[in-house]
Amino acid sequence: MSRFVHPTKEDITLAGVLGALGDPMRLKILKKLLERRHGHLSCSEAAPCTEMAKSTLSHHFRILRDAGLIRTTKQGVENLNSVRWDDLNERFPGLLAVIMKFQL
Repeated sequence: MSRFVHPTKEDITLAGVLGALGDPMRLKILKKLLERRHGHLSCSEAAPCTEMAKSTLSHHFRILRDAGLIRTTKQGVENLNSVRWDDLNERFPGLLAVIMKFQL
């Protein structure tokens, strides 16, 4: 069974967040997750496009998780993802709202 590692709120850095969101596919994933702000989406539901390889999708989720943007939990055979909105807003107030406002 996979065990996911998430940085603590204090370990989330601005450089890490901005670096993770420097990829258009990760921005699309984050946007889908933000649309369900207090809910969870599976990896396939949050995928930016249906033809993306599972290994590529997994890589994008790992980058987002390592940056502290998302939390992934295992429920049965699915990995459910949610945005760490409260942690990010405490660490960098308003940053996600500004980034998503100017997102393509």
